[in-house]
Amino acid sequence: MHDFDLKLYLAEHKRMVDEALAESFPNPTGLEKKVLEAIRYSIFAGGKRLRPILCLAAAEVVGGSSHKVMPVACALEMIHTYSLIHDDLPAMDNDDFRRGQPTNHKVFGEAIAILAGDALVTEAFGLIARLPVKDGIDPERILQVIRLVVKAAGYRGMIGGQTIDLECENRTVSLATVEYMHVLKTGALISASLEAGAILGGGSPEQVALMTRYGHHLGLAFQITDDLLDIEGDAELMGKQPGSDAAKNKMTYPALLGVARSKEAAREHVEEALKALDSFDDKAEPLRAIARYLLGRKA
Repeated sequence: MHDFDLKLYLAEHKRMVDEALAESFPNPTGLEKKVLEAIRYSIFAGGKRLRPILCLAAAEVVGGSSHKVMPVACALEMIHTYSLIHDDLPAMDNDDFRRGQPTNHKVFGEAIAILAGDALVTEAFGLIARLPVKDGIDPERILQVIRLVVKAAGYRGMIGGQTIDLECENRTVSLATVEYMHVLKTGALISASLEAGAILGGGSPEQVALMTRYGHHLGLAFQITDDLLDIEGDAELMGKQPGSDAAKNKMTYPALLGVARSKEAAREHVEEALKALDSFDDKAEPLRAIARYLLGRKA
């Protein structure tokens, strides 16, 4: 599919996700409206919607319906957004800007920011639990996805990775430790997005395993390029100043390997991700294009 338009694909699927998220979080009313305002502030702050788009794409690759898996796609974005709100807090990364805007706690205060994050992760699992069985999704597959997302978002995944990240500040650690940290912190939710989409799309165990493998390598490539952007990125395009990793003495791929070797490692992971898609037809072209795009991303 040589004429595949990734920009158009991403824009169309982002629009679909944004519309579904808007239904989950209507305009704030009532005495609790402050936390809803904080939720909407971060969830509609201009995210790329990578994780939900990967979930939708994986379902399409195995012959499923993106419409049926949309609740899980939205739940994954909610979990991702909650993690960003909490990561930005003074007790963690202490960031003032996210996507070119003041971070949540800078606008709403730390207490409301914490509650907004808590509400997002709570609502996310409620959304998955309400998956429409009437649409022909096997309840066992729904339970499988709940278990999968719990692992990816919890101490065996994203939270565990963030803990390691905090523990590794101002310390010299091995490349194996940095890779393990990023497999958990970044890769787990990316991989889970693909695996969940393939499971709910009716994929075979072999197809699900290939999506998981693709996600593993895509997640590492994403994190390496993210580390590189913190050195070489443009502040206007990224919505924040580069150099924060070095300022906090964080252990990153470039800090351990240098820029050139880090770029080579990113290319190697992209190649492995593409290999995982070899047995799929043109329906996997969006995933192939997303993997290739990482090597030239600017934000």
